[in-house]
Amino acid sequence: MIYTFNFRDVFAQFDTLLGGALVTLQLSIATMLLGLAIGVAGALARSWGPPAVGLLATSYVEAIRNTPLLIQLFLVFFGLPSLGVRLDATTAAVVALTINLGAYSTEIIRAGIEAIHKSQVEAGLALGLSRLQVFRYVVLFPAIKVIYPALASQFVLLMLATSIVSQIATPELFHTASVLQSRTFRDFEVYIVAAGMYLAMALMFRILFAGIHRWAFRR
Repeated sequence: MIYTFNFRDVFAQFDTLLGGALVTLQLSIATMLLGLAIGVAGALARSWGPPAVGLLATSYVEAIRNTPLLIQLFLVFFGLPSLGVRLDATTAAVVALTINLGAYSTEIIRAGIEAIHKSQVEAGLALGLSRLQVFRYVVLFPAIKVIYPALASQFVLLMLATSIVSQIATPELFHTASVLQSRTFRDFEVYIVAAGMYLAMALMFRILFAGIHRWAFRR
């Protein structure tokens, strides 16, 4: 059996796929920013916080990193309404992805913090800086410089993981591609084009992160 590729029907509705890709980018950027904020707070809590706060942060990290993202997504979208909290698909996707990324970024940033020599912390405290000031000016920036490649890779993986939110009908790229496939029945063509778009977005993010690295850590 010889399969004949025909991309005409797919490219005829390419604007639909572009719309899905735009939603994917929006989800990714929002989640990266929120997840990074949670990661910094979680790393601060685990490394510098009181024991009770550190235990709470550790429990969050372990619970999220050792359960499937799909279950976390379903708990947010299908579980929260049982508690009276109803979220639309896009909001639920951002919440679930942020919670997931926050746990992973917490561990990545914590690893960077622990790589900073204790003598630098002691020097900052000896100069009269508060613990928060030492964390902000002495620890955080060098730590992010150390773990930046790993953090950037995690962000790219997060962008690719947004495809899972198609399970709750969030109109991102993979969901849009699935709808288009059901209309055209061109399975290979639709998913080849979608894969190419994911590849293009991943490369775009990697180029962007490389530029940020050169700008932020050029010294």
